[in-house]
Amino acid sequence: MRIGVIGAGRMGGALGTIFAQSGHKVLFSYARSRDKLDRLVREAGADASWGTPAEAAGTADVVLLAVHWARLDDALAQAGSLADKIVVTCCVPLNESDTELVVAHRQSGAEALAAKASGARVVAAFQTTPSEVLRPAFKARERHPRPSLVYCGDEMKSKATVATLIAAAGFDPVDAGGLRIARYIEPFAMLGAELAYGHAGGPEWVYRFARLDSLVAG
Repeated sequence: MRIGVIGAGRMGGALGTIFAQSGHKVLFSYARSRDKLDRLVREAGADASWGTPAEAAGTADVVLLAVHWARLDDALAQAGSLADKIVVTCCVPLNESDTELVVAHRQSGAEALAAKASGARVVAAFQTTPSEVLRPAFKARERHPRPSLVYCGDEMKSKATVATLIAAAGFDPVDAGGLRIARYIEPFAMLGAELAYGHAGGPEWVYRFARLDSLVAG
């Protein structure tokens, strides 16, 4: 697949690198400096390149949106139309200080994004896991059991595509339902952030959902 990454921070950089090393063509974009994009391309390997957000979106089968919520409107404006694109959002709708959700309860950030990006096929994924565990999970992808990763969206075909990316990254995909379920996933992401960054143990937190009957049978 061709994957356009809009946002070259810790999440976008790690996931874009993982996707490129999984054999996908990845185009990084939307960084504060060209040097950062150059570094990401070197780390990601021969299947990676960089360009503008419009180029990342225009050439992609899948667009990964990985920007701070405060930068969302600017990133969307630079990307241009995302109609008919699978858009994976790992954005959590946080305030500038990353302390509170600015969209919650009656709506989610993923739903708000879908309203802004007319015609995009939005799938929420990857926001429940700290960026620091992404590369280690990818390196350990042959081990079992794998950590879980929840995702949600309204279109089954798009979700199936995203599930393959989640699995390739070293996680077991857990389909949580329609996009409205992001109303619960995004606060769950805040719990993960509190465990990762608010406690002395460090950010290497993952989670696993399992059916009790499968555990008893095992």
